[in-house]
Amino acid sequence: MKALVTGCAGFIGSTLVDRLLADGYEVFGIDRFSDYYPREIKERNLSSAIGHPQFTFIEDDILQIEDYPLVDYVFHLAAQAGVRASWGKSFEVYIRDNIQATQHLLECYKGTDIKKFVYSSSSSVYGDVELPMREDSLPQPVSPYGVTKLAAEHLCYLYWKNYGVPTISLRYFTVYGPRQRPDMGINKFVRAVMNGEAITVYGDGTQTRDFTYIDDVVEANNLAAMSNLEGEVFNIGGGNRISVNDLIGAIEEVTGRVATVRHVGEQKGDVKDTWADTRKAERLLGWHARIGIVQGLARYIDWIQ
Repeated sequence: MKALVTGCAGFIGSTLVDRLLADGYEVFGIDRFSDYYPREIKERNLSSAIGHPQFTFIEDDILQIEDYPLVDYVFHLAAQAGVRASWGKSFEVYIRDNIQATQHLLECYKGTDIKKFVYSSSSSVYGDVELPMREDSLPQPVSPYGVTKLAAEHLCYLYWKNYGVPTISLRYFTVYGPRQRPDMGINKFVRAVMNGEAITVYGDGTQTRDFTYIDDVVEANNLAAMSNLEGEVFNIGGGNRISVNDLIGAIEEVTGRVATVRHVGEQKGDVKDTWADTRKAERLLGWHARIGIVQGLARYIDWIQ
């Protein structure tokens, strides 16, 4: 089987590449090494895949490619990340990399014989909706980033509805684990505690997040690709809803160190709480999260060390 992974040098993309190669796929990976965080981190993410005989790396921009490899599965993870960075002038980058790139990729694969196009979406599409967040809730994103991820979801649906592209969208809830991006909360918190530095918390720390371990997200991609479903959206959440304050407490417990916390003002675009209702994924994909927050933190801290 052949698979294409966009954003293959990123946190989730590179982990998925390694899983697909281990499962015997021939994998084509695309990444343009955007400057959102250092290139050397992304190159390190790909270090094991680069030497694999079944892996072909393409360093290019999705919008600049016209002839994509013929594959059985497309896993579209490439995107401009970051809720807080998506305001103002930088919104142009989010439109280009999250909406236009998705449309271009769908356009290139319509009319081909791909078995599944799995799109990586985000819980940011929901905004401040009633908890737990359900796939049939009315999405009301409160950040420009969330708007672009929802728009790309709609593109996936309309290309399925009009052209039969077999799409599935997965809404991730705060993914963490080895290779996590340097700007993400758990990465910053853990490294600060281990280095004896202050943790910056936006707001009072009572806001909650549903954290999802990377291995569970990779498994969700695998199950979505293998399913006979099309045109669907699924929540992929870890069932590890915890406040920021309690998360810091869990990090202290695992590391055996005391955190120094500095509170600053709330940030525009940050939702108060996230919590995934994952019953649809459990029922139709046979997926459920397996890694709890304490176990996941322990694995992540071991990896850092």
